[in-house]
Amino acid sequence: MKKTVVLDVVGLSYSLIGEHTPFLKQWFASKHQATIDPMLPALTTSVQSTYVTGKWPNETGIVGNGWYDRTDSEVKFWKQSNKLVAGEKIWERAKKIDPNFTVSKMFWWYNMYSSADYSATPRPQYPSDGMKIADCYTHPGDLRDRLQQELGTFPLFQFWGPATTIKSSRWIADASMLVDKWHNPTLTLIYLSHLDYCLQKFGGPASGQDFSKIANDLREIDDVCRDLIQFYEKQNAEVIVLSEYGITNVSKPIHINRILREAGMIRYREERGLEVFDAGASPAFATPDHQIAHVYINDPTVFNKVRSLLEKTPGIELVLDKEQQKKYHIDHERSGDLVVVADADSWFTYYYWLDDARAPDYARLVAIHQKPGYDPVEMFMDQTNPLIKLKAGYKLGRKMLGFRYLMNVISLDATLVKGSHGRIGTAPEHHPVFVSSQNVGKSLLATDVYDKIWETLAVDKLEKQTK
Repeated sequence: MKKTVVLDVVGLSYSLIGEHTPFLKQWFASKHQATIDPMLPALTTSVQSTYVTGKWPNETGIVGNGWYDRTDSEVKFWKQSNKLVAGEKIWERAKKIDPNFTVSKMFWWYNMYSSADYSATPRPQYPSDGMKIADCYTHPGDLRDRLQQELGTFPLFQFWGPATTIKSSRWIADASMLVDKWHNPTLTLIYLSHLDYCLQKFGGPASGQDFSKIANDLREIDDVCRDLIQFYEKQNAEVIVLSEYGITNVSKPIHINRILREAGMIRYREERGLEVFDAGASPAFATPDHQIAHVYINDPTVFNKVRSLLEKTPGIELVLDKEQQKKYHIDHERSGDLVVVADADSWFTYYYWLDDARAPDYARLVAIHQKPGYDPVEMFMDQTNPLIKLKAGYKLGRKMLGFRYLMNVISLDATLVKGSHGRIGTAPEHHPVFVSSQNVGKSLLATDVYDKIWETLAVDKLEKQTK
């Protein structure tokens, strides 16, 4: 089979290629370029799962980056087990034909307990004293130690949060090249998340606007891609560059759970004077995820009321019941009773409290597993506090000295977010990209990506020879 590398450059669209990405601009010009029609939802875990199975979310079960577990009565976001993804993975199919086929899965999602030969993913340590320590999880287990011995500890706090930098994507790139030197996998999947941060914080340049706020980030990811592509091409590998979605400008956060709360649908527990969300007790609630939200209805008698309320809410473009979800391949038992999609200028927050003084403690933390929805505001420190950096430094000092600490420095101002994704109907210049040596046409469906990777590996030819 052809040694193949897939670079997933998150948030990349052709609108970003130009003077600040000189290597990618030149490399793209020498290849075949296509756009990928955004799927619903255009979200990291859903799209990646479709790419590696060739199946839509109603088949993989990955209807978003998180969903409501109706059995546990808990909202669960950013889980890691590959067993959550239904469907045969592309490398599993390849291994049936060639038992020597190997795959390296570097930070693609649903990484843990997969059938990949080599893998790595963010995984902090959570000691019993409440600390949060940067780390990663690998398979085989000793791969973590080898990588961190060579590269230092995985820079988790530069991977997500207000301190995000190119360091995390650079670490992932360097780790991928080391795994290749040590094991020479047939297929390598690499996730580079750097553009996700600046584009959500600052937005992307619309027509006629300058790139000043994101120019340095573009140059940084261009350098990382250059190093990876040149390294793998020297190994005679076929390189595919793609993305999961493009990020478009937004200015209007929709506090969907506040809307539902004012309609009497949200329940919470009061703990230490703070309001802690109670999904299982709520007649209806939403799990927001960028520009889509799954709305779960525990009390069937309020279904029509909730649907009518959401259909009248400014900024909501689509309200899909289970039957309507079939059109978009998102009808699944994990999906909400309603799936709502924002318009082009809007996105959904998870906020459910009405008074910031009563927000739960996790609201001001980077706490992706505790919040009942995705929270891009985690990339912003609370600038209403002029001493916020001193506060953060003090908290960090407590951590370094081994004392308990609460890094409660995150803003609650959702208007800070300037870019989002997840919806369909975006302009082609903001569609995800697919670039390779193959002539793949001008436009692909998300499910086609699986086929194009398969064709690049040339497994079909080997399969015919075997027969």
